[in-house]
Amino acid sequence: MSDVARAAGVSLMTVSRVLNNKGDVSAATRQRVQDVICQLGYRPSSVARSLVTSRTRTVGLVVPDNANPFFSELARGVEHTAYASGYSVFLCNTEENADREKAVLQTLEDKRVDGVILCSSRLAQPELRAAIAGFPAAVLVNRELDGDGIDTILVDDELGARLATGHLLERGRRRIGFLSGPELSWSSAQRVKGYEAAFAAANVAHSASWLLPCAPTVEGGRAATRELLQRHPGLTALLCYNDLVAVGAIQGCTDLHLSVPASVCVFGFDDIALAALVTPPLTTCRVSRYDLGCEAMRSLLARFDPSANTAPRRVVVHPELVIRASAP
Repeated sequence: MSDVARAAGVSLMTVSRVLNNKGDVSAATRQRVQDVICQLGYRPSSVARSLVTSRTRTVGLVVPDNANPFFSELARGVEHTAYASGYSVFLCNTEENADREKAVLQTLEDKRVDGVILCSSRLAQPELRAAIAGFPAAVLVNRELDGDGIDTILVDDELGARLATGHLLERGRRRIGFLSGPELSWSSAQRVKGYEAAFAAANVAHSASWLLPCAPTVEGGRAATRELLQRHPGLTALLCYNDLVAVGAIQGCTDLHLSVPASVCVFGFDDIALAALVTPPLTTCRVSRYDLGCEAMRSLLARFDPSANTAPRRVVVHPELVIRASAP
């Protein structure tokens, strides 16, 4: 920066004001400094700037599995919104592992990111509270902390599962299994509530043994389908944690020589692009993952504004049914 000041014939303070777009610099002087910056190819040190401003203009985005199209689309929304406001995003994948999640969060804190967006955390409440306590700002996606003033962006998972189960019951499928996803998933717990509420509203009995946790992947859905249908061969429908599990469920039914939907209806969740491309196309609950990511980043940006309202935000996104051939 001293080279720029010397070549432009101005003080270091004037160069700093130009770089930080501050006032008290004439248009002619500002242009002269900017011309010298271009001629010298000067780039201000982001590390040095962060020491002065206490800001790095970086944020962390932590997801359980960036190979899952739900999270890749959500990440796109976060990144587009962040970049439009001059922020860069560190995307971190926990691979559905709670210990790795804690390690990733510690690394982001050590990197002095300005804030973190944590998606579908698998940490228990005390661990989660401790893990995000060191960040200047944090937003949770598809997870809540009891009694904490943390911004949360949620899919109404309970409503989605209730609508999906209700749809199956209305079509005469009264024995509905639920491939409920990871055991530590907050979203899974909410969907179990919706699943059970739909049975209660229809005054139809169901069994807790019809629920089976599984990995949130195609392979997890396929293996869980074979296990559940061999254990309960009378099941006539499967509600699935997500569309990847549902694709695996269709494969599992094929393995058992069961036709979808004639023998077993299959219902997904998320409406990823693959849902419309498999055979038969998936009936599912549509969630706008991109909008979810945009909303999460907007909430984080609002936390960076000291003049903004400090009341915690709780944004709930409502899923909608998309009826296709797997559960017509």
